[in-house]
Amino acid sequence: MPILDIEIVLRPGETLRAGLTSEIADRCGEIFRSTKGGTWVKINAIPWECYAENGAGPEDDNFPVFGSVLKARLPEPEAMQAEVTSLTEAIALACARPLENVHIIYEPAAAGRVAFGGKVVE
Repeated sequence: MPILDIEIVLRPGETLRAGLTSEIADRCGEIFRSTKGGTWVKINAIPWECYAENGAGPEDDNFPVFGSVLKARLPEPEAMQAEVTSLTEAIALACARPLENVHIIYEPAAAGRVAFGGKVVE
């Protein structure tokens, strides 16, 4: 059931390429070891004008990707680190960003607090 919300800050003139969402879903599905249709990915593009870092500008090539992961249960710390490493590499490659520009945030465990189709995830 992993859900991955991705926000990508677009470079000037950059657009989201066709197939990017599917590519990330397939790569991350393998990382999460999901069954077919078990990993959901949503991508939101942020125009470069709508993102800033203090003291930096677009000439500094600060065009990050933020990934938010929601899972029924969080992995143990060692397993999470391995997962983060794989997710970062997959997303960086797909989005043509350096590893240091990909940031992963794990949401609290979804079990008992998220519902799909009217049923709370156990």
